[in-house]
Amino acid sequence: MALGLAVMGTVGLLIGMLMGGAFLYAATGMGLVLGAGIGLIGGRRFFVGILVGAVLGGALAWLVAGAHNITIGAGSGAAMGGFLGTWISMLLDVFFRKRVKPAS
Repeated sequence: MALGLAVMGTVGLLIGMLMGGAFLYAATGMGLVLGAGIGLIGGRRFFVGILVGAVLGGALAWLVAGAHNITIGAGSGAAMGGFLGTWISMLLDVFFRKRVKPAS
């Protein structure tokens, strides 16, 4: 749950800073609530996917387009990381469910 609060709270904070004004508090609050909710249901792989995607997306945008596009690359990378993390998690669950045979 702490990982969820940290990741989604930071994302909400950064979105709020980008939008400015009262959006800072609303976006941070929504990020914390979503992070706590996903953390409670066990979304560790999801959050790790988001974190890795954000770092790699930001680094790639920095290398390709310069420092002024890091936020766009990090946001896109986080979205793709979350999607791929969820997809890989579902595939692993299906794979391991088939390998474990029920006791008869």
